[in-house]
Amino acid sequence: MAAMDTAARGLRAMIAGGELVAGQQLLPEPELCARLGVSRGSLREAVRSLAALGMLESRHGSGTYVSALHPAQMLGGFSAVVDVLPLDGLLELFDVRRALESHAASLAAARADASVVERLRALHDRLVEAQQEDELHALDREFHATICRASGNEALAALTEVLRSRGRHYSVYDTEQAAAVRRASDLGHEAVIHALSVRDPAAAAAAISAHLSQTETWLRRLRPAPSTEEPGLDEVPRA
Repeated sequence: MAAMDTAARGLRAMIAGGELVAGQQLLPEPELCARLGVSRGSLREAVRSLAALGMLESRHGSGTYVSALHPAQMLGGFSAVVDVLPLDGLLELFDVRRALESHAASLAAARADASVVERLRALHDRLVEAQQEDELHALDREFHATICRASGNEALAALTEVLRSRGRHYSVYDTEQAAAVRRASDLGHEAVIHALSVRDPAAAAAAISAHLSQTETWLRRLRPAPSTEEPGLDEVPRA
């Protein structure tokens, strides 16, 4: 393990220092092993670990390359950590998520065009009518993702998506308070849509902050058990 760490640190240093740049192929294994002072096995373990983090990518029949180093792509690897958090850990993340999504909503209000507001209204209408729990989660996820994408900052959108990911496993839609939860959520979405429609960054930030605070309150109060299955929210159901 120590040798693998040595190899990983060496490769990270080469990337951070600009010796290896985005899209560049790594040196042949014998040269890298000699350079880093590790065996081929340790080097390969290090390459696999950095590939999992989005720093490197293997191309079949070609070799291993430095990735494009896009922040959004690399932040995605953080989801593996977030996805195992217990409820109390998830609740701690709400402070971070609230700050990030409030900023994203503020940027979206200043930058978004009418098509974003139209998209949010369409998602909201479908949320109001939705009956299936999976559909509710998928539509809510897309509502928030639409706002974050409209901020114009890919890294911000990617990080907020990672922070939202674990919340999919804790559902408040199948509790006795589900009707009240949905009413509060609908009102929160309406406030956000209105703020974006009048292009008011401060109001948009306040609306999304209040909406997330309400969600956190429900989670603290109801403390739902985590789902043991992947919710299957890769795609928003189409009308």
